[in-house]
Amino acid sequence: MKHWLYLGIAIISEVVATSAMKSSEGFTKLMPSITVVIGYGIAFYFLSLTLKTVPVGIAYAIWAGLGIVLIGIVSWVVHGQKLDIPALIGMGFIILGVAIINIFSKSGGH
Repeated sequence: MKHWLYLGIAIISEVVATSAMKSSEGFTKLMPSITVVIGYGIAFYFLSLTLKTVPVGIAYAIWAGLGIVLIGIVSWVVHGQKLDIPALIGMGFIILGVAIINIFSKSGGH
C-alpha cells in the first residue's frame, strides 16, 4: 500500500515542478526555478521507490495520466489556460483509464 502513497507524492511533486516551470519564465526567476529542480528531484525519487513493487508500465501510465489531468487543472486555475469540451472529455477518458487499471488490472503491484 505504501507504493501508492509514494506514487501519489511523485505525481504531486511532478505537477508542482511542471507548474513552477511555467512560472520560472525560462529559468529566469529564481524561486520557481528552484521549485522545478527540487520538485522533479522529489518526484523521481518517489517514483523510483514505487518501481520497487509496481511494474514500470503501470506506474508510468498512472503517473502520466493523472499528471496530465492535474496539470490541466492547475493550468486552468493558476495560469488561466482555457479548457474546452474536447479537452475535458479527453481528461475524463484519462481518468477512466487510470480507474480501469487500478480496479481491474492484475498487473499492478501488491
